[in-house]
Amino acid sequence: MSEPRDILRRHCSEESVTSPIPKLTLLRSDVVNEPSAVSYAPLFCMLASGRKRVWLGRQEFVYGPRDYLITSAELPLVAQVIEAPYLGFAFTLDPKVIAEILLELPKADPGRVPSKAVAVARAEDELFDAVGRLLRLLDRPLHIPIMAPMVEREILFHLLQGPHADTIRQIGAPASPLSQVRRGIDWIREHYNETMRVGRAAKAAGMSTPTFHRHFRAVTNLSPLQFQKRLRLEEARRRLLAERADAASIAFDVGYESPSQFSREYRRMFGAPPRRDASEARRRLLEPVAVS
Repeated sequence: MSEPRDILRRHCSEESVTSPIPKLTLLRSDVVNEPSAVSYAPLFCMLASGRKRVWLGRQEFVYGPRDYLITSAELPLVAQVIEAPYLGFAFTLDPKVIAEILLELPKADPGRVPSKAVAVARAEDELFDAVGRLLRLLDRPLHIPIMAPMVEREILFHLLQGPHADTIRQIGAPASPLSQVRRGIDWIREHYNETMRVGRAAKAAGMSTPTFHRHFRAVTNLSPLQFQKRLRLEEARRRLLAERADAASIAFDVGYESPSQFSREYRRMFGAPPRRDASEARRRLLEPVAVS
C-alpha cells in the first residue's frame, strides 16, 4: 500500500479534497476522531492507511488498508476514524456507467431481494491494481480526460465480479428493489420536515406500502420513520453549528412539534443536549491539528 499512500499524502493536505479526477474525493485524518453523523451517496471507498468504523443503525462495519466499503444509497450513517494516520478515497458509483457495463455482460437477475446498503470486502489483486492506476492519474493530469473513464469501467467491472456484485448490479438496474428503495429514500429526503407519509414514499418507489416498508428496512436497517428522524436530527445539528440559532426554532424548522421531544432525541443520538453538543463541536473544530 506504500504507493497509494504516498500519492494520497501528496495530493490530500486537508480532511477532504475534491480531486481533478471526476467522482473521486480524497480523504485524510491525522488523528483519531469522535463518531460523527455523515451522509453517504452510492460510493466505493478504500483506505491506504488507518482504519475506519461505520455504523448503519446498530450494524457496525470496520475496514482498513486494502479493504473496501460499498454504500449503495444516500444514507445517514455514523463514521469514526479509529486508527490514524488515515488516508483514503471515496469514488462515486454512477448508475448510468454501471448500466452500460451490465449491457455488455451476460444477463443476470439483479435480485428480487434488495441488497444491504453498506458492505465491506477485501480487494482482490485485480481491483487493487486498477485502483492504483486511477490514483496514479493524479500525478498525470493530462491523462485524466482519456484514462479516467477507462479505469472507472475497469474498477466497476471488477466490483461486478466481487462478493458484492449483486449490490452493484442493483445500483445500475432501475427496476431492482434497491433502486426502488433509493427513490423512496430520495422522496423522504425531500420531505424530511413534513409529517411522515409512508404510503407516499412507497408510491414514489413504485411499491406497495407493506413491500416498501419491508424492503426499506432490509436495505437500511431502519424503518422509514427512524430514517426520517435521523435526517431531521442531522440537519438540526448542522444548523446549530452553522447558524447559532436557538434550538427550539431549529426543532420546529426540521419538523418537530415539541422542543422537549427534540432535545430528548437529539441527546439520545449525539450524547449531549443540543446547545452543549454544538458548543463542544465548535470548540473541537477550532483546536489545532498537527499535519505530518
